[in-house]
Order: sequence, then C-alpha cells, then structure tokens
Amino acid sequence: MIVVQKIKKIIKNPIWGQLRDVRMLGFMVFGVLTLLASWSGVNVIETNFVLQKQIAQLDQQNQLNQLSNSNLKLRNEYYNTDTYLELTARKQFGMGAAGEKLLLVPKSVALAHAKELPKTETSPKTNDLKDLPQYQKNFQAWMSFLFHRDS
Repeated sequence: MIVVQKIKKIIKNPIWGQLRDVRMLGFMVFGVLTLLASWSGVNVIETNFVLQKQIAQLDQQNQLNQLSNSNLKLRNEYYNTDTYLELTARKQFGMGAAGEKLLLVPKSVALAHAKELPKTETSPKTNDLKDLPQYQKNFQAWMSFLFHRDS
C-alpha cells in the first residue's frame, strides 16, 4: 500500500509530467542516438589507429626483408666472381696464383724483427667523466650521441 502511494506521488510530480512530454522524449531519444553514434565513431577511430600501426609495422618488415634479399643477391653475385674463388683457394687450400712463391716465417723470427707499438694512454676525457656528477655524465653522453663525438 505504501509503495503504491509513493508511485502515485511520483507520477503527480511536475517533473514526471515534463518527462512524459513528447518533445522531451524526442530530445532524450535524440541524445541517446547522438551518444551511440559518437561512441561508434570513437571505436572506428581507435580501430583505424590500431590497423594503421599494424600496416606501418608490416611495411617496415617488408622493407627490411627487401633489403635482406638485395643483400643476399649481392652476396651470391660476389660468390660467383673470380676474386672470391681466388681468395677461397688461397685460404682453404693454400693455393696461389701462377708464379707466386709462399714464404713461411716462424713466429719467433717475425716477432724479433717487428717494431714495438707504443701503448696508448687513456684520454683525459674519460678520467674527467669519472669525477663528474651523474647528471653531467648523462649530459655529456647525450652531447656525444647527438653530435657524433667520440668520447
């Protein structure tokens, strides 16, 4: 009984009367349809974005495969040259060209007549980096990277 009275009280409320108005119902239906269309549009945009990312990734993979194929073609052409045959014959079979002589020198004799190479010292830049704070090391690393400096 109390529930029925509450329902009657709600129905008599002027706001309920406005909600039952045909114009208000039309606006509400229009709003719902607009929200549904917007939501559908957002989903389409998101799907297109994901598909564009996949297309870009596949294009990059395709370019990489084309470069790899061209590299393999060039390598195969090199394998068919006389230069490759000569180098392979020298390396694997110890063969030489006509008229060439091979001299075998013991390692001890070769090292006895070789010049000593001067030892290179570490550059002061690397020692200076050890004393710098971390943020300055990071800055120096970025500058070296961006300006192609050897550090």
